[in-house]
Amino acid sequence: MVVKGFPENFLWGGAVAANQCEGSFGLDGKGLSLADVHLYNKDIDIKKVTLDSDMTLEQVKANMLDEEGFYPKRHGINFYHTYKEDLKLLQEMGFKTFRTSIDWSRIFPNGDDTEPNEAGLKFYDNLIDECLKLGMEPIITMLHYETPLAITLKYGGWHNRKVVDLFSTYGEVLLNRYKGKVKYWITINQINLVHFESFNSTGICIDQVENMEEAKFQAIHNQFVASAKIVKKAREISPDSQIGTMVADSTAYPFSCKPDDVVLAMKRNRLQYYYTDVQLRGSYPKYMRRYFEENGINIKEQPGDAELLANNTMDFLALSYYYSQTVSADRNSMDPTDRIKNPNLEANPWGWAIDPKGFYNTLSQYYDRYGVPLVIAENGFGMYDKIEENGKINDDYRIAYLSAHIAQMKEAIKDGVEVIAYCAWGPIDIVSCSSAEMEKRYGFIYVDLDNWGRGTGKRIKKASFDWYKKVIESNGEVL
Repeated sequence: MVVKGFPENFLWGGAVAANQCEGSFGLDGKGLSLADVHLYNKDIDIKKVTLDSDMTLEQVKANMLDEEGFYPKRHGINFYHTYKEDLKLLQEMGFKTFRTSIDWSRIFPNGDDTEPNEAGLKFYDNLIDECLKLGMEPIITMLHYETPLAITLKYGGWHNRKVVDLFSTYGEVLLNRYKGKVKYWITINQINLVHFESFNSTGICIDQVENMEEAKFQAIHNQFVASAKIVKKAREISPDSQIGTMVADSTAYPFSCKPDDVVLAMKRNRLQYYYTDVQLRGSYPKYMRRYFEENGINIKEQPGDAELLANNTMDFLALSYYYSQTVSADRNSMDPTDRIKNPNLEANPWGWAIDPKGFYNTLSQYYDRYGVPLVIAENGFGMYDKIEENGKINDDYRIAYLSAHIAQMKEAIKDGVEVIAYCAWGPIDIVSCSSAEMEKRYGFIYVDLDNWGRGTGKRIKKASFDWYKKVIESNGEVL
């Protein structure tokens, strides 16, 4: 049968993260998370912000006590109190799904508490119930850069094997609590961004370990194991649930057709596939074993790890896609953050290349490799939006970006790629993950707050609001 468009049951919606929207810092027993020590720096180079994600233990402790600096993720957009009104706006657009995360530090404030925080669980009870009431399938991420800060201070972050059991215990609590309510779970957000968002991903301070590169890969191994334990537990607790892994696509193009450029791009892409090879195929690929050996990286694996990974592979693959990247053998290395500008593509102010056909390429490559359902967990266009004199916000650039990407997603689906959900990133403006800016906006709904948290907090529909509503009404036929 020839596929002509999006399936009838396609899940149109959007995605946020708890740490970027909820606010209510310290309320109802919430502990400190990694996100709560992210200080806003107005002088940061926004094109290099992901390269400045490392933190020292001294910085962390200073930021914990700092009463002068501004920490936007402690405040978000007050979603903790406005979620009903905000979800109602999303329902007005016709959302079929809503992806968010549960903040680990709301449930286990210190990560290793003996009992979960009931007040935190109650908030997510209400949030998930509200989603279901409004006809939105919840897609829930268990960890979206919200590791309790106490795990950094007490255990040194995710490279400590003890964190595996702490996280799997937390995951088991969620699976039991939301059995029958949440079908789609993502264990860890963008697990492959460990080199872009080092501290956010691992909770490791650079002065807590001797070999940070090795510690990063050890942390990822521990996250693989913890995720596999959650898959195993989910199949016992709620066999109907679907558990997925998530990566941020960083597909690299060769800068030229020179064989050295082509081979470097292939190796860089394979370094990205390593994360999904382990979690979807169930074992470490040989090319990665070679990479570890040649780079002096020693991963400590415990007896039973290999069997656990092999027997508890993920049900689906969630992807975030924003841009493609380009590499040259003459100018770039195997470092995932090392790339050059693609002369054939325009970019946004943050240097992210706008590449809709790259989206088609990515979806095709992943589906050809794994053959599992795909969830588009994030796709969006950050930009500085302006309120016109008439009070309108004309974000035609966002409409153009999303329209072109959805069109390419449709092409992949027509090829037979099984995409089950599309979650536009930040459907309501939230604090930026990497730069902590509020004014880097993605939403269909404007939130009247600036980078310092000043403003009314009023919600204003942008031009893209009505556009996305028509996209959903037409099931992707009207773009």
